[in-house]
This record gives sequence, structure tokens and C-alpha cells, in this order.
Amino acid sequence: MRKNTQHLTTQDIPSLIKQLAIPASVGMFFNTMYNVVDTFYAGLISTQAIAALSLSFMIFFLIIGFGYGFSSAITALLGNALGKKRYKLATIYAHKGLIFVPIIGLSLSIIGYFAAPWLFKLLGAQNEYLQISLDYINPILFGAIFFMFNFSLNSVLVATGDTKTYRNSLIFGFFANLVLNPIFIYGFLFIPAMGIKGIAIATVLIQVINMFYMLYKVLQTKLIHFENLKYFIPDLRVYKQFLTQGLPASLNMLTMAIGSLILTYFVSHYGMEAVAGYGIGYRVEQLMLLPALGLSTAVLTLVSNNFGAKKYDRVIETLKTALKYGFIISTVGIITLTILGRFIITQFDSNPIVVGFGVDYLLVEIWIFYAYIVLFVCVSTLQGIKKPKMLLYIGLYRQIFAKLVIAYFIVKFFELDFIYLWFGILFMIYSAAIFAYFYTNSLLKKICNKTF
Repeated sequence: MRKNTQHLTTQDIPSLIKQLAIPASVGMFFNTMYNVVDTFYAGLISTQAIAALSLSFMIFFLIIGFGYGFSSAITALLGNALGKKRYKLATIYAHKGLIFVPIIGLSLSIIGYFAAPWLFKLLGAQNEYLQISLDYINPILFGAIFFMFNFSLNSVLVATGDTKTYRNSLIFGFFANLVLNPIFIYGFLFIPAMGIKGIAIATVLIQVINMFYMLYKVLQTKLIHFENLKYFIPDLRVYKQFLTQGLPASLNMLTMAIGSLILTYFVSHYGMEAVAGYGIGYRVEQLMLLPALGLSTAVLTLVSNNFGAKKYDRVIETLKTALKYGFIISTVGIITLTILGRFIITQFDSNPIVVGFGVDYLLVEIWIFYAYIVLFVCVSTLQGIKKPKMLLYIGLYRQIFAKLVIAYFIVKFFELDFIYLWFGILFMIYSAAIFAYFYTNSLLKKICNKTF
């Protein structure tokens, strides 16, 4: 294990960021393309199917958000333990975390199953639109435990500096999805035609396959093994650490899910075509945000390990270098989507009304890329130094309170056009990013002053 992690606290920071961020970004590219493939096939079914996919994604994101939040907490605790060279403690975290995240996921799946019909109706789904939405989300909810196992397994790998395994699983998932989607949608041999339900079943099957592959890679790290089965037994003291570290991050992700539901609610006032256009535009936007997500993964790994090793100068260097790379990437993304945004959107739906809504969303949202970079990097830094509490307050502001007020006044009070909603969101996210940046820097300075 020394050989696997020591380089994270000794090698050149810019080189390490590239080594960690590029595989993570490539993996996330294929993960986003996976979602693009789902959107494409849903479009072949109907505009209603695309809108249903958009509604379902918001609910599913709520569950996935908790998985991501707690898995990042495990990565941070593991990274700190490895940085301190406390390998037995790291092993305990890995074993307990492998069970903890799926337990959380299973509980949320049960809640989601009973809450989904009510939420869909709240967001305007009725009759066939409602049924299509339920046909997609129910298999996803039943299979969510496999997503959670993959989150917990990946948390171990990322803590050791391995971002390639998850990348490989996501690349496999993309190509498998290309094959399985049409088979389950239209039927093949003994497999009946399932429509949009087939898209969900293909997703769950791919997660199951990836789970076994990732488990194999995790076992090679020796952080998880079956020599001492009591390591898997739930431990309230360790679970308390997971909750302390992971709950703010998970609730922050929860606020993102609620924020998406809030946006979808207000977007639905412009009609089903607006929901479909928003869903397509959102997925296209994610393509350009992938390198930013890769950077956040690299920052979490490097900050947690170097903070554990008390190499605070490297923590600060990681933050500054990641922001520099992020701004360069954002500029490229803005130029690309300004030129190609409309063309990309038309590949998913030829309805000019849907395309118009998607383009309006995209041409405003791309200018928020710089703010997203700051937020992603600062969030990972705060998780890595085990100071995640502020994440929840930032999330509550930008995802719920400010978003609710801005959307209400733009959509209902002033009854402005669709595009003005996104100008309001732009202002709100930049204000959150500026606060996060100054807060994170202030916290790092306090840590350094206490040390020196």
C-alpha cells in the first residue's frame, strides 16, 4: 500500500492532477455519453419519453447524490488515513464503507418508490406521461443498490489514486448501453419489447456487471479482503464518522436534487416541450463540464492524502493549479457550445419548439462554467481537509432558497420569458462561487498559520 499512495504526497502537483483528472474526465465523458444515448433512444420513442426521462432523472439524482456524498466522505477519510500511514485504520474505513453506502441507498430506494408518483404529479405528469415516467424510474429504484456498491468500491480506488478502473467501467457501460438499449426497447429473440422500461433495465444490468469488475480491482489493493469478516460488521463509531464527514456533502447533493426539482417545476409552466428542451440542454451542458468533474476527483484525492500527511503547501498548490486548469477548460467549452450547441440539440429532437427551449437554456448556462469550476474545486478541497459543514449552507443557498426566490419572481410574479430564468440562475451561482472561494482560502490560511 505504501507503493500505491506515497507518490500522491511527493510527486509534482500539476503532473498528478493530470494523471488523476484525465482518466476521471474520460470516464465521465463516457458516462455522460451513456446518458446521451438514453436520451437519443427516448427521443425515438416520443417527446413524452424524453420529458419522462428528465423528470425521472431528478428523482434518481436524489439517491445518487447521497451515494456520491458518502463515497466522497469515505475517500476523504481513507485518503487522510493513508497520508498518515495508518493502514489498519484505512482498511477498517474501506470495509465499513463498502456496506454503509448500499444500506443508505436501499433505504432511499424504498422511500423513492412510494414518493415517485406524488412527485411526478407535482411536476405536471398525468395519464400516459405519468405512466411512462413510472415505467422508467421503478426499475432504476429497484437496482439502485448496485449503483451504491459501485460508489463505495470507487471511493476506495480513488483514495489510492486509481481513477482508471472507474473510467474503464464507464467506457464499458457506454458501449454495452449502445447494444442493450435497442434490445430491451424493441425486443430480441426471447426478450420482449419494453419501451422506456428497457432503457432502465439495461442500466441496472450494466451496473451489476461493473460491480463485479470493480470489486476485483478493489480486492487487489488489499484494503478490502475476506480474512477478517468482522471488519464488515457495522460499527456505530465508524458510521458516525461517515455521517459527520458525509452528511453535509450528501445533503449538499440532496439540495442539488431538490434544486433540480424546483427548476423542473418552474420550467413545466412553459409546457412539456420546455421540460424536454431543458432535459436535452442539461445533458449537452454536462459534456463540457466533464473535465471540471475530473478535476474535482483529482483535487479530493490529492488534498485528502496531503492534508493527512500535513503537507499543507501542497494542498494550497493543488487548489490553485486546479482552478487554473479549470478556467482554461471552461473557455474551450464556452467556445465549443456557442458554435455547435444548436446542432447538437437538434440531434435529439427535431421539434423546433423543443430545440428553441434547449438553445435558450444552453446559451446562458455556458457562461456559468467558470463558477462551476470554482464550486467543484472548493467543494473537493473542503471535503479533503475534513471541513465539509459549509457545503450544506452553500447548497441550501444556491439550490433551494435563492433558486426558489429567483424562479418564483421570474416565472410567476413577472411572467418573463423562459430565457430570463437562466439569467437569474447565472447570477445566483456566481454569488455562491465567489463566497465558496473566499471561504475556502480563508480556512486554508488558518490551518497553515496554526501549523507554522
